[in-house]
Amino acid sequence: MNQMKAIAMKFVMIAVVLGVILSGIFQADFGQTLLISLVLTVLAYLFGDLAIFRHSGSHLNYRKRNVMATISDAVLAFLVIWLMGAALLGNGHHIVIASIISTIVIGAGEWFFHYYLENHVFGEKHRHSNKLSHP
Repeated sequence: MNQMKAIAMKFVMIAVVLGVILSGIFQADFGQTLLISLVLTVLAYLFGDLAIFRHSGSHLNYRKRNVMATISDAVLAFLVIWLMGAALLGNGHHIVIASIISTIVIGAGEWFFHYYLENHVFGEKHRHSNKLSHP
C-alpha cells in the first residue's frame, strides 16, 4: 500500500511540473502532458527508485544512494520528456528548453521524494528486517 501511495505522489509531482511547464508555458495539450507524466512516473519509479535508490550501495549510505538515484531520475526525465515531447508535440527547440527546465524542477523534487521513500516506504522494511536479524 505504501508503494502505491508513493507512486501516486510521484505522478502528481511530475504531472504538476509538466502541466505548468509543458501545458502552461509551452502550450502543449494537457492529455499529452498527462501521458508523458504517466510514462515518466512508471519508468522513473522502476529504474530510479526501485533499482537504483533501493538497491545501490549500503542502506546506511543514504546520501550516496540519493545522489545516484536523483541523477538517474533527472537523466531519464530529460530523455523521456524530450523524446516523447518531440514525438507528440513536434521536434523544435522549444521541447529541448521545456525538457531542461522540467528536468531541473523534477530533479529537485526527486531529491526530497527519496527522503520520503527512505522513511516511509523502503526504510520501514529495512528497519524491520534489521530488528529481526539483530535482536
